[in-house]
Amino acid sequence: MEPWIFVTLGAASAQMLRFMLQKMLRTATLSTAGSTFARFIYSSPLVLIIAVSYAQMTGQVRPAFDAGFWGYAVVGGLSQIIATMCVVAIFTQRNFAVGITFKKTEVLLAAIIGLIVLGEGVTLWALVAILIGLAGVLLLSDPPDAVGAWHTRIFNKAAGLGLLSGALFAVSGVAYRGASTGLATGDTFLRAIVTLACVTAFQTAIMAIWLIWREKGEIGRVLGAWRVAGLVGITSMLGSIGWFVAFTMQTVALVKAVGQAELLLSLLAGWLVFGEVISRREWQGLALILCSILLLVLVV
Repeated sequence: MEPWIFVTLGAASAQMLRFMLQKMLRTATLSTAGSTFARFIYSSPLVLIIAVSYAQMTGQVRPAFDAGFWGYAVVGGLSQIIATMCVVAIFTQRNFAVGITFKKTEVLLAAIIGLIVLGEGVTLWALVAILIGLAGVLLLSDPPDAVGAWHTRIFNKAAGLGLLSGALFAVSGVAYRGASTGLATGDTFLRAIVTLACVTAFQTAIMAIWLIWREKGEIGRVLGAWRVAGLVGITSMLGSIGWFVAFTMQTVALVKAVGQAELLLSLLAGWLVFGEVISRREWQGLALILCSILLLVLVV
């Protein structure tokens, strides 16, 4: 296989491990905001070290930042924070594999956001993919007991959190691309890692301010849970770098298609680690969304 495939599989594996560790933190120790903060506080210094070391080893000058870069970085950073909190919150509503699948609606929602914001139309096959994904989301949003009126089963908190996280992850991806490509100097990896370093530093600061204001003592609990929270930071860093590197080696569509391996990995993790059982309807929803995403990345 080509190198970018291994990089993508590595990034998907690291991301799945991060969400698994965040689920453990959320259900056992920390709040939703605290487990989200753990991702940034432990990864930010590592990313900064890598960025500085790489620039020195290659003899490159740090790219200059303009207002446009910081605008994209702030929008992307805030969107990713809220999206991550939504995914972590899903873990308290539904099981692990379904939570990860809800996040994967970012691929579908990116097409819709592109149509609304950028005026980019979709082909007939892309529309078919979106409709298949919608059917899968409706299946997943229906609670396992299926008790009560259909509208209360479809329009529930888990469905709302999942769709919101997907939309915000789509926004953050567009913003990060704008920030990284807007840098005038440096090779592809330097621009990517510098952008990542700036974003994670901003996210760490803004999350710290929020926790000090709204959840006193939570930062101490994050630091106290360093054994697991530190692994969250490391896996977050590895996953983020992996996605950036893969995108520089191959088209985003192909990378995202291979990256759907995260869905299968999350199913294995939910079964082996958390002892979760997925219902037949949820299996059907997972299959529809997976087919939808694969079709979308193939036709767009």
